[in-house]
Amino acid sequence: MTATNDEILQLTHRLLVAIFRGDWATYTELCAEDITAFEPEAKGHLVEGLPFHQNYFPSKPTPAKRPGEEPTITISSPSIRVMGDAALIAYVRLVQSKDDAGNHRTSATEETRVWQRVKGAWKHVHFHRSPIL
Repeated sequence: MTATNDEILQLTHRLLVAIFRGDWATYTELCAEDITAFEPEAKGHLVEGLPFHQNYFPSKPTPAKRPGEEPTITISSPSIRVMGDAALIAYVRLVQSKDDAGNHRTSATEETRVWQRVKGAWKHVHFHRSPIL
């Protein structure tokens, strides 16, 4: 794996952790203001911009939980393609967590994310997320 591929993988994981913690500050740091997305919450529509996504973030980030209590996020089988100042990562996101009764559960989604180098920093500019039923 190249250094750039590793950077894209790390940025993607950081983004996913921010989403699960409800960390809007980190999310907006990593995303372009005009991000586009196809995701289940958009009901088949292409959404543009950050406001649509902000609705799903709490007013305050969720503090990190103790080890074993926080969901484990795994980026499974990532495929990364760098094309100049753009990079694409496709993978299956696995999230392992416990429900309120302490039972283990795993969810999975197919995701493709596009990153673009803007003024020397990678910005998340587009994604497509589909649940695995």
